Amino acid sequence: MAEIEFEKGLRVTETNIPGVLVLDLPVHGDSRGWFKENWQRAKMTALGLPDFGPVQNNVSFNAERGVTRGIHAEPWDKYISVATGSVFGAWVDLRPGATFGEVFTCVLDPSRAIYVPRGVGNSFQALEDGTAYTYLVNAHWSAELKATYTFVNLADPALGIEWPIPLSECTLSEADKGHPMLADALPMRPRRTLVTGCNGQLGRAVRALAEERGLAGSFDFCDVDTFDLANPEDYAQYDWSLYGGVINCGAYTAVDRAETPEGRAACWRANATGPALLARTCAEHGLTLVHVSSDYVFDGAKEVHAEGEGLSPLSVYGQSKAAGDLAVSTCPRHYILRSSWVIGDGNNFVRTMAKLSDRCADPADALSEVSVVDDQVGRLTFTRDMAGAALWLLGYREGDLEPSSPAPYGTYNCTGSGDPASWAEIAREVFELRNGNGGAVRPVSTGEYYASAAGPVAPRPRFSTLDLAKLEAAGFAMPDWRVSLRGYLEDGE
Repeated sequence: MAEIEFEKGLRVTETNIPGVLVLDLPVHGDSRGWFKENWQRAKMTALGLPDFGPVQNNVSFNAERGVTRGIHAEPWDKYISVATGSVFGAWVDLRPGATFGEVFTCVLDPSRAIYVPRGVGNSFQALEDGTAYTYLVNAHWSAELKATYTFVNLADPALGIEWPIPLSECTLSEADKGHPMLADALPMRPRRTLVTGCNGQLGRAVRALAEERGLAGSFDFCDVDTFDLANPEDYAQYDWSLYGGVINCGAYTAVDRAETPEGRAACWRANATGPALLARTCAEHGLTLVHVSSDYVFDGAKEVHAEGEGLSPLSVYGQSKAAGDLAVSTCPRHYILRSSWVIGDGNNFVRTMAKLSDRCADPADALSEVSVVDDQVGRLTFTRDMAGAALWLLGYREGDLEPSSPAPYGTYNCTGSGDPASWAEIAREVFELRNGNGGAVRPVSTGEYYASAAGPVAPRPRFSTLDLAKLEAAGFAMPDWRVSLRGYLEDGE
């Protein structure tokens, strides 16, 4: 019988296979036997275990020493432990990418468990009679899902697995004996990611970054013309079991028009009703939802806003975004990315200022100066930078073809870094970079700028600067908005 290590502390250790984590479990023993917390969500996630949301518990009882099972890669995440006895486990990365074929082995007994992400092949050999091997999974078993398994032969010499008991002396199923060698195995297809609002500024940036990183094959893109988030009937067109996450880039952003009766209804439909239905769907299917929020959920009274600040929107648009945030926060696996002053591929403030700078620099044009608001302060958010942050939080690292190390779920401020500036100061920066004519920008107050507006004007936050410490703690540093601005203009935007 394997010797159990008593009274050690809970510890999570990374392995050579990305996402595979070994857990040393405290086991408390006396003359009667032993006790352990086999699964403790709060403690384990605090140490880095993904909050993977198990829905089914399976037990494999192995009557005799030498029973050997695997190698199977299934379309779900697993938390594996041993109730009695011990096993020699071997895990093989069968996900597409640089680590395909990587192997990790170790012995599991009641004091050691392992977390195995989707697509990593699992196998084990019972080292004792009466070994009970248990595992939590985050998808319900079905014949349809079993058809997506990936298999590799236990005896493949290319894997280099040194089985403690020679396979010739072990009990194996006929199916396990006949699995293909690694060279002939097909990698498990990653779960797909759905990107909504793909024709907007952020949606186009996410698509471009996905294509650049070779991820486009596992990303699907849609816009409101094919998938209206606020229409419950539109959700039936997707087989949600094929997806791992959704990045919601769609929104109603006509801030002033939202103050009209027609705009108000459209704004709430897109920014609140749609995200609420999407959050419910993602929660029901265990999907991760990335949703884009706005500085407009705050009243702008504080000079810097942290994620935990209470919602206090001033405008209809801000109220609808706040409602969307609250709805999305009910999805267990969610990331809310709070942006400000978004700039990307489309009509935006920087493009407008660049064109006005050109006009002011043209002697034949009568335009000599441009009035820009100087009493609203914040930072620009460039969509390419935000797209990178979204993929990072989901767990995509450079070279990854599927998520491997997702960040803790929750709300993250996501804007450019650097010193905050007013709209007028940003305009002056654009004018200088474009034509060296920053002196053509005339600072004015918000009241003065909108004094002659023909329609309703939504109230704006005075301060839109967002604290980036939480995102940086998660390992992602947003570039200085001035650096991103310079690159944006140099690229011909």
